[in-house]
Amino acid sequence: MAGNSKRKGAVSSRAKKPTVGTGGNNKRRLAGKGPTPKAEERSYHAASKRKPAAKRAPERASGARSGRPTRPRKTGDEIVAGRNSVLEALRAEIPAKELVIAHRLESDERTKEILTLALEQKITIREATREDIDALTEYGIHQGVALRLPEYEYYDASVLVRALKEHGKKPLLLALDGITDPRNLGAILRSAGAFGAHGVVITERRSAGLTASAWKSSAGAAARVPVARVTNMVRWLEEAKEAGCFVVGLDADGDVSLPKFDNGSDPLVVVVGSEGKGLGRLVSETCDYILSIPMSAATESLNAGIASSVVLYAISQQRVAP
Repeated sequence: MAGNSKRKGAVSSRAKKPTVGTGGNNKRRLAGKGPTPKAEERSYHAASKRKPAAKRAPERASGARSGRPTRPRKTGDEIVAGRNSVLEALRAEIPAKELVIAHRLESDERTKEILTLALEQKITIREATREDIDALTEYGIHQGVALRLPEYEYYDASVLVRALKEHGKKPLLLALDGITDPRNLGAILRSAGAFGAHGVVITERRSAGLTASAWKSSAGAAARVPVARVTNMVRWLEEAKEAGCFVVGLDADGDVSLPKFDNGSDPLVVVVGSEGKGLGRLVSETCDYILSIPMSAATESLNAGIASSVVLYAISQQRVAP
């Protein structure tokens, strides 16, 4: 009868006998080892061996496009790259340690002048592969030419004031508060050299340093005018006042007009702020005077380089007056 499990032949004579269960222990075998790793993550795979080279390529490309460093240099030297930039630096006679030229570099009028100037200035010339120059310039656009400049050795500002007084000179120093454009720094150095200033003081942070751009803008004055760097501008100004210097700040809303200022022959520190923000509050409060430059109503302000030139000229006239 259908459905009658007791009939003959309902159970196979070859069926296995019941066995004792595992108590669920065999479920661990079903868990597996997780998803299969990507080919790049398997050390034995060819794609993993290609990964380092593929990783370097984007870095090199991005550095070439933007012209910005893709990794920090271990040396403190500054690198000027590109034929026009190197030529301008050599024309300005910026002190350089080494000129690096690519092997079999295609010559033109610029490279000929670069080599001529480097020989005249007795700069070491070294040939290198383009890969070496890539690494030197951090994959910037170099056109097969790079110039290595030594890191500028800044003066000690406190020693500078003391040395001037010991030599019987009345210090005339410029202190720059927040000047971040190296071209402005170079222009200020040029004015300082032209009108008899004894040095320029900048801060370690939030300030332009003496880079190749500043050297070029100074038109050689950076080699003659000492540049000192301080950690805290307010603290150094207090030290300068204790050493006998008057501290004078420049601001459009100053309480003393420049034509009425008659302390130019005294030991002076002239503080110049940035064009956008002007003098910082604490720096302004530290000054003995705040000078303003009379201007036409149509002109709102002067940039830091021009303002420095005007004030230094006025002070220089007082210093040479009988």
